[in-house]
Amino acid sequence: MAQIKTKFINEADNITKELLEGYVLAYKDKVALGGENIVVRATPKSEDKVAVITLGGSGHEPALSGFVGDGMLDCSVVGDIFAAPGAQRLFQALQLFKREAGILLIVLNHSGDIMSANMACQLAERVGIKVKKIITHDDMSAGIGAADEDRRGLAGCIPLMKIVGAAAEEGKSLDELIEIGERFNKQVATLAVAMGSCTHPQNGATISDLPAGVMEIGMGQHGEGGGGRQPLVSADDTAEQMISILMQQIEPVAGDKVLLYINGVGAATHMEMSIIFRKAYQILTEKGIDVVDGKIQELLTVQEQSGFQMILGKLDADHVDLLKNKEANAPYWTTIGK
Repeated sequence: MAQIKTKFINEADNITKELLEGYVLAYKDKVALGGENIVVRATPKSEDKVAVITLGGSGHEPALSGFVGDGMLDCSVVGDIFAAPGAQRLFQALQLFKREAGILLIVLNHSGDIMSANMACQLAERVGIKVKKIITHDDMSAGIGAADEDRRGLAGCIPLMKIVGAAAEEGKSLDELIEIGERFNKQVATLAVAMGSCTHPQNGATISDLPAGVMEIGMGQHGEGGGGRQPLVSADDTAEQMISILMQQIEPVAGDKVLLYINGVGAATHMEMSIIFRKAYQILTEKGIDVVDGKIQELLTVQEQSGFQMILGKLDADHVDLLKNKEANAPYWTTIGK
């Protein structure tokens, strides 16, 4: 029996190629294809400045290619649906951006991404390409205080890309970018909740089996379970549970400045996300914590997954300045405000 189609696609094997072609056609003043599955800035940055590159699977749009542009990423290397790009493709991108100033490679902590990044960096070292990595590990599903290597990379990578991208645009060195980025990386945490599964767009397979009326706190980037199933509760109760865990991780105190983002992962409405944001914001401000940067938007999705990610980051003064820098011109950063 023929598979019933549930998405507006053509041939399943061509999804990544065709979505990237459409994307760069829509935003041709900002982005272009620098090779197969390699998205680059339409106007290259000066070679005396550090290039900022990332990698990751498709199926999470607008991440990560939606944040390629002036003042953010120089390049995104794209894999197939929910899959890391191969090391050779990443190496090709590193070769494109070889420069004396060096390359900062931002890698989300997922096994495939880490493997490709390590292999590509080894190849780069052999031909004299200067590259250093930041590995993001903001996911809180492994528990408060869990080791970095046990924490997956979620949408907390997006504000990090804005921070280091702005710093690179200002002409800061590779070592300075590492210091700025790692300082933020230690101060950001993300927790995801789901109340309905996504499907794999190439084969229609359901990623998880959440029944109606149940939510799961700790969902992974591809819809993987996090072990925290419970009956669905109100928006306020959900927000309170999640912000409490995030605050225990990064330990903000009265007077601290923070960012609070609600990232929709595919099927959550802005109505729901706004109600969640409201409660989390109230809890923070009641404790004297200053929310200086707030966003409610789809940043990194999981197809039609029902749920959201809550991102809380403690900001140093330079992080605030770099987040508020007006030079960012990546297609999906400019749509959510500066």
